[in-house]
Amino acid sequence: MRIHNFNAGPAVLPLEVLQEAQREIAETAGSGMSILEWSHRSKEYDAVRFAAEADLRELMGLQDKDAWKVLFLQGGASLQFAQIPMNFATTQKPGGYVITGAWSEKALKEAEVLKAGRSLWSAKASGFVRVPRAGEWSAAPDLSYVHITTNNTIYGTQWSSLPDCGAVPLVADMSSDILSGPRDHSKCSLIYAGAQKNLGPSGVTVVFLRSDFLEHANKGLNAMLDYSVHVKADGIYNTHPTFAVWLMGRVLAWIKRQGGVSAMQAANARKAALLYAEIDRTGFWRGSAEAASRSLMNITFRARDQALEAAFLSGANERKLIGLEGHRSAGGMRASLYNALPHAAVETLVAWMREFEARHG
Repeated sequence: MRIHNFNAGPAVLPLEVLQEAQREIAETAGSGMSILEWSHRSKEYDAVRFAAEADLRELMGLQDKDAWKVLFLQGGASLQFAQIPMNFATTQKPGGYVITGAWSEKALKEAEVLKAGRSLWSAKASGFVRVPRAGEWSAAPDLSYVHITTNNTIYGTQWSSLPDCGAVPLVADMSSDILSGPRDHSKCSLIYAGAQKNLGPSGVTVVFLRSDFLEHANKGLNAMLDYSVHVKADGIYNTHPTFAVWLMGRVLAWIKRQGGVSAMQAANARKAALLYAEIDRTGFWRGSAEAASRSLMNITFRARDQALEAAFLSGANERKLIGLEGHRSAGGMRASLYNALPHAAVETLVAWMREFEARHG
């Protein structure tokens, strides 16, 4: 029996994609071999990576291959925290960081190692309960870029739209909400995302990089950390995580079959509305994030009586509602409603919340 998987990441994958992988794992695409055995330089794998890139470009609305380069890298978003300032920031022209949670804090720390990072705004004093309001920060002209984290898995906040940074390039970590709905990605100069939330399994990180931004990159870096090296190698400088890219391609095809990012947005909004309505219904539960900053991907909440939370989580596990524990730094509960999570999972969670409240309210 499949459980209801609310884990923040690695996270739920579409069941039909998992079933497809099960059928194809021993022999993929009639090749006589498994994708796990293919050479990353083979024509079979070229077909896989090019198809995945084409679907990703289409879903992101970034099809211009001259303007945008796509890389499938490794090391997760955490490596990107370091690689971005190495390539684009200097002490004289630092990267500017909008601090909305733990991941943007970590990104800034990596830039500070190079003495090339500056905090532009921080929600830390408020407990990271919101993203900035209009006019609370600005992009100074001496910055090499502005970095934001579009969705915050730990604290349950999300940017509803991308900010306008004027002439300063915008860098966006979209690891936990990429392809969850339409965005004007043309506002960005670099987009990155670990795949293990909405795109596929852990092990591959997607990077979208504007060619004109790359022209200003720092020189003399170690090869694996130099975006230019990867671009010149047609995106395959080193051995790809071939299975992870293959499975990501199957997830992208699944998103297209569902109707694309607009369909994902509609489904995600319905799931989030159902859960937030229950959180707000009586006051027994309390949402952690300010209403205007609430995430559609990661919904964080507490019980009015926090002493009851352990019993709630224990009962959730008994009902096959898995992964609802809040992050260790935040406590409480967290329900991750990524693209592949079925609506029925949220209905089951809401039913348990009501049952629990009837017992203890």
